[in-house]
Amino acid sequence: MNAKRLAHRGYAAFVAVTAATAVLLPAATAEAGGTKLTHGQATAKLRSAGLTWSSSGNCSDRNRKTCTSFSRINSGTVDGIITFKRASGCKVNITGGTETGHSRGTYSHWNGYKVDITPTTCVSRYIKREFTYAGKRGDGAAMYRSSAGNVYANEGNHWDITYK
Repeated sequence: MNAKRLAHRGYAAFVAVTAATAVLLPAATAEAGGTKLTHGQATAKLRSAGLTWSSSGNCSDRNRKTCTSFSRINSGTVDGIITFKRASGCKVNITGGTETGHSRGTYSHWNGYKVDITPTTCVSRYIKREFTYAGKRGDGAAMYRSSAGNVYANEGNHWDITYK
């Protein structure tokens, strides 16, 4: 298994070498929350990692549901979607961030734990192949869980991803 897949599955992307023995260490299981980022901080990280984003309103205002905003997104969420892109090798386009208009709750878009992405063939195949089917959500969306506990829900026109 390559380092990219191991990192995405919750293992550190490095090995510790001791007395001629290489050992794979589990990655820290810190809460995905991390620190809150500004829209500019998040877009700089996403852009440098090769991710794109779009909105139906062509805007980034957190208070407009037709926008895609990253204001107050958790750094762990940004790191998670970057790791997903690198591990999958897929092009990733984010269509939903922290803007209003999504469901409420502790692990919500508004609170910085979720992103929505375009369901390309590459993205959908990777999720279904690499993650464990976890049943259906109350709204009927099929869910897949990574070994790190992240949940990928297929809502048809996008994947709703929760990084905990």
